[in-house]
Amino acid sequence: MVPTATPLPSAHRKGLGATVRRDAWWLYPTVVGTILLSFVVYSTWAGFQAGFHWVNGTGYLSPFYSPEIYGTGPHALIPGIPSWWPVGVMAFSSAFLILAVPAGFRLTCYYYRKAYYRSIWQDPVACAVGEPRASYWGENRLPLILWNAHRYMLYLALIIGFILLYDGIHAFFFPVNADGSQFLWTNAAGTAISGDLYKQEAANVVAGTPAGWSFGIGLGTLILIINPLLIMGYTLGCHSLRHLVGGGCDRYRTPVQKARHGVWRFVTKLNDHHEFWAMASLFWVGLSDVYVRGLAHGWWTETYLLNPFK
Repeated sequence: MVPTATPLPSAHRKGLGATVRRDAWWLYPTVVGTILLSFVVYSTWAGFQAGFHWVNGTGYLSPFYSPEIYGTGPHALIPGIPSWWPVGVMAFSSAFLILAVPAGFRLTCYYYRKAYYRSIWQDPVACAVGEPRASYWGENRLPLILWNAHRYMLYLALIIGFILLYDGIHAFFFPVNADGSQFLWTNAAGTAISGDLYKQEAANVVAGTPAGWSFGIGLGTLILIINPLLIMGYTLGCHSLRHLVGGGCDRYRTPVQKARHGVWRFVTKLNDHHEFWAMASLFWVGLSDVYVRGLAHGWWTETYLLNPFK
């Protein structure tokens, strides 16, 4: 007598969340989705604040607002508010001029695609778990076909990364008067910038020039120098950069080819931990803005590990 096989139940069922899996498959998308949505909400709120992004008497600048192309603070490349900005409709925020670059780079990143496809779009949620759609959409039509611009966002993100590295180094230097005391920027009326004067309004353009800069280390200094290191670890580990430096090369014989291979191996090591760099840099850039914003608001005061003032 030939035994008959008992068919096993299908591991994949139709409908959102339908599955026979008994493990905590939902934990990863829930945690990641919460982190990503929390960051989006906070960064959007911070961008609309239109101020409190730099700290008087220091070289601190929030990474959400760097580079500050237009602005009223001492870090602005072009002092003041652009004439074309609809001030009557919305308060000017220099963050709106540059946030599209880091946002676009992360939005199109291969790791983040996996993260928010599973956690927010629920497509696919997890292996052998039902999805809300019956057909596969892919990335070959709008809007997802735009994600192919990731390699171009990489070039801009590299520029932003080096600018943030400059900001981190600049955070080691503090403005001082001729006698070595802390220098404070004022507005045109001679009032030191604090409170609501941090808001980017035409009347709050900073005045005065420090006599010099003194080396020091504050807690904000450490936060702002760690930030670009994490961001560069994430950016330099990009899949597109890995292909850029090592793709299209079948042998490594010449000095140039050997140099490319060395760079490729470095990028590959970072790429092996791309998820860590992506999430660590996301958390830290948010922390950097929170710390700078708290100092500007007066929620806490700076702690100096090496006091730069006499």
